Amino acid sequence: MKDYFVNYLDHFKQVVNSISVEHVCEIQQLIRKAIEEERQIFVFGNGGSAMSTSHFATDMLKGAGDALKKRVKIVALNDNAGLLTALGNDYSFDDVFCHQLKTLANPGDIVLTLSVSGSSPNLVKAFEWAKTNKLKSIALVGGKKGLLSEIADNTLVIDSLHYGHVEDAHMIMCHMIAFSFIENPNQF
Repeated sequence: MKDYFVNYLDHFKQVVNSISVEHVCEIQQLIRKAIEEERQIFVFGNGGSAMSTSHFATDMLKGAGDALKKRVKIVALNDNAGLLTALGNDYSFDDVFCHQLKTLANPGDIVLTLSVSGSSPNLVKAFEWAKTNKLKSIALVGGKKGLLSEIADNTLVIDSLHYGHVEDAHMIMCHMIAFSFIENPNQF
């Protein structure tokens, strides 16, 4: 097992070293502008990525909001299990995020998703709706890239097919963005 763990970490170090700081800066600036303009930021994902978007929303709303002394209007659309199951049951699981955006979003707001595959039907449908309705879209995806990389206005690719490494790298980027506000509130 020790060799497995050493190899896991060696590969993950390569993944972390491949993160494009320039792309992370671009995404941070889009989020910064949304905060300045008091726009809403909708984050969502499936499985482990859903948990990471929830974590990111908490860091931004609580951590960045407190540091900036400014409202950060961010919500993780995957956090309400009752709503997700109602929408999935009454419509389709493919509609669970799109339906919420139809109710809550306005042109100029941001949608941000984390997806290892980049092709989950519910994420793709939400991004297609966002594009049609003039929302800005950001996709953090894995090495498969998927349909999201073609639809999103901004795509950051982690060039790995290993689910754990991609999810870990996505969370690192979310922490980079959140802590850029939390630890540098005077540069806002």
